[in-house]
Parts: sequence; structure tokens; C-alpha cells
Amino acid sequence: MIRLGEGDALSEGPHVFPIRDLNPTRITPYATVLLIAINVIVFFVWQPHANLEAELEFLYGRTAVACEIASGRPVTYAEIAAGVCETAAAGTRSAPAETPFPEKPLAMSVLISMFLHGGVVHLLGNMWFLWLFGNNVEEAFGHIRYGVGYILAGVVATFGFVWLHPDSTQPLVGASGAIAGVLGAYAVLFPTRLVLSFAFFTVLPIPAIVFLGLWFIGQFAVVDMGVAWESHVAGFVTGAVVATWFRRPLLDRVRAAQRGYR
Repeated sequence: MIRLGEGDALSEGPHVFPIRDLNPTRITPYATVLLIAINVIVFFVWQPHANLEAELEFLYGRTAVACEIASGRPVTYAEIAAGVCETAAAGTRSAPAETPFPEKPLAMSVLISMFLHGGVVHLLGNMWFLWLFGNNVEEAFGHIRYGVGYILAGVVATFGFVWLHPDSTQPLVGASGAIAGVLGAYAVLFPTRLVLSFAFFTVLPIPAIVFLGLWFIGQFAVVDMGVAWESHVAGFVTGAVVATWFRRPLLDRVRAAQRGYR
């Protein structure tokens, strides 16, 4: 997840990029494929890219904005121009009248933000991480629970940013908060599985817990790069906590799948 127009996303951080993981699955990851398809279709079919003005209007009218979630009403023209939430700064919930999107569905904006991206590189980086790590987590959780967990991590990721930046008026876009939840679950469930990664100008097999640990630590290195690292951390922790709580039955499900395909 990024603050509008800045940063990359999951690929920001340490210069280690995953190529593939050595952790085969025994299922067809329908939910992962569906999520990737939705993100790609939304970006290329629904989200405008013709000019910056049209894109800004589209995003402000549909995506999550911390000021709006914290204050419970759409941002005003003055707040967009100033880049700060007046009610959050003043400690009041009174709503100024001049707002460009008075009917904006604030609850729905949190969900919509998970399927919008700031550019092609942002989209491709997120989808690559989801494709590499999502199938194994989906096998452990099952298609439906995996989808629910994905959305849950994305919602918590957004509120994690809102909690720390209630006065921000920048739209939040990207699936990386939700995907970070997938990474957190993967780290808990498959810590010793190897991830073939491009690092130091060569390809190295790195244990998942090391790779994802480096990724997690790297989020604190992009604080001033426009990346909503707070969302990544919140999403990752959510996925890790849920996977830890249900670790035994989830791993039993994976082992059952392995036995069923022998």
C-alpha cells in the first residue's frame, strides 16, 4: 500500500527479490488467481490513467483517506489543498460544508483501496508476491478462509495507517497491506521453506523466515519514501497472529493434502 503517487510497495526495502519458493502445493489456488485477476482488471479497465487530474478525482472519490476514516466524513476542498485534516487537528468531528464527494461511501472505500494501484510497477510487484506466497497459504487455510483472511489483513492494514496518521489527506492505494498478511502467515507456517531469491547479483536459496524477516525489517527503512509502511507492518502482524493461533490445524490440513496426492 502506498500514499498516492509515491513509493513502490512490497518490493521496497532490502535489495533481495524473490524468484520462486521451493514449496509445492497440491491444490489449484483459485482464490489467489481470482484476487490477481481482479487487481489486474481493476487497474487496466476501471482505474483511469489518461491524465493526473482524472486519476486524482477518481481516487479521492473512491479510496480510503485516513482523515475521512478518522473523522467519519469526506475530506473538504480546503483539506485536500492543505494536505491536513482540519477536524483531526482540532480534535472535533464537526464537518465543514465544502466537500467534493459528499456521498462517498467511507466503509466501502477501505475495500476499494485494496484493489487499486499507483502504477504498473506497483501492481506487478504486489501481484508477484501474492502469486509466489499466496498458493501455500491458501492450501493451508482453504479457499474461503484464505479470502476472508486476506480482506481482514487489508482492513487492519488500513486502520493501522489511520491510527498513526489520522490527519493525512492522501488516498491510500494498493493490495500490499493485505498481501503482507499473506506473508506473515507464510512466515509462521513455512519458516524453513527455501525462497530462491536474487541477492548480491546472484541467486540464493534463503529460508522463508530469513527472507520475510528481512522484508519486515526493511519496512522501517522506507519511512520517508512515501510507502505506507505502517500498513505493511499491521497487515504482516495480523497474518502472523492468525496463523500462529490456528497453526496446528492449518498444518494438519497441509499434511492431509500431501497424503491425498501421493
